[in-house]
Amino acid sequence: MSVLSRVAAIASLALVLLLPNALRAQTAGDIVDTAVAAGEFTTLVAAVQAAGLVDTLKGDGPFTVFAPTDEAFATLPAGTVETLLEPANRDQLTTILTFHVVPGDLRSADLVGRAGRLETAAGLPLGYDATGTPVNVGGAGLVAADIDASNGVIHVVDRVILPPQ
Repeated sequence: MSVLSRVAAIASLALVLLLPNALRAQTAGDIVDTAVAAGEFTTLVAAVQAAGLVDTLKGDGPFTVFAPTDEAFATLPAGTVETLLEPANRDQLTTILTFHVVPGDLRSADLVGRAGRLETAAGLPLGYDATGTPVNVGGAGLVAADIDASNGVIHVVDRVILPPQ
């Protein structure tokens, strides 16, 4: 591995390990409250509200949420988010959102050095590969890990993970 590759790998790991500390200081409670407090998940929170999942994600859990940022939602084709937020598309939105949720409290230490599939709340398998850098979850890169919430954990991902068709 070249020196430049090692520096890039160390920088990526530092970002994944240090960013959660900044977000942890903002945590106020459950998954939803923590996402709201972070300020970078407004689209995700709006989608959770539109899908009627707020009470579920405020429930006892525990839940592991692979949370796409507002920037991740912005990379979807124009009009996609608006269309998904329409009441007629609630079932599709619910499937997409629950594909980002794994029942249980799954920490980065549980995944590191492994690759496999996780069973999501949507009832569909979500592939992951944590054998290298960056960690890949369903085709999305892991941006930050292990953000504590009172009912689980949030891992930040850089794109919306779409379930298989």
